[in-house]
Amino acid sequence: MTDARDQGLTLNPKYDDHGLITAVVTDAATGEVLMVAHMNAQALALTVDTGLAHFWSRSRQALWKKGETSGHMLQVRDIRIDCDQDAVWVKAVPAGPTCHTGARSCFFRRVGPDGLTPVAVDLSIDASG
Repeated sequence: MTDARDQGLTLNPKYDDHGLITAVVTDAATGEVLMVAHMNAQALALTVDTGLAHFWSRSRQALWKKGETSGHMLQVRDIRIDCDQDAVWVKAVPAGPTCHTGARSCFFRRVGPDGLTPVAVDLSIDASG
């Protein structure tokens, strides 16, 4: 059975026990997954209000404006919320590398039977996965 949260048009995020929801960030132009982070209510509201991605840092226990120190901000183009409102999808234009390691995406390694291998940087959409 579905309810208003599942199909309605009222934003009513379902935060976890720590007051967080998962945020998946993709490149607005290519669809590439750039990062996964968490948002609390304040981070989500600031992201909506400013058009710049904000998150909650679990390690620092602090609000975090992506790129505030590096300059590699994420300009938001679209925000979507999943069916049960416990995860958001942020489509953004990155102003530089997204990963704290300096990589374009936090997903720069592939998992295989022999461990991890680097993923070549390819800005085209890879339909093969």
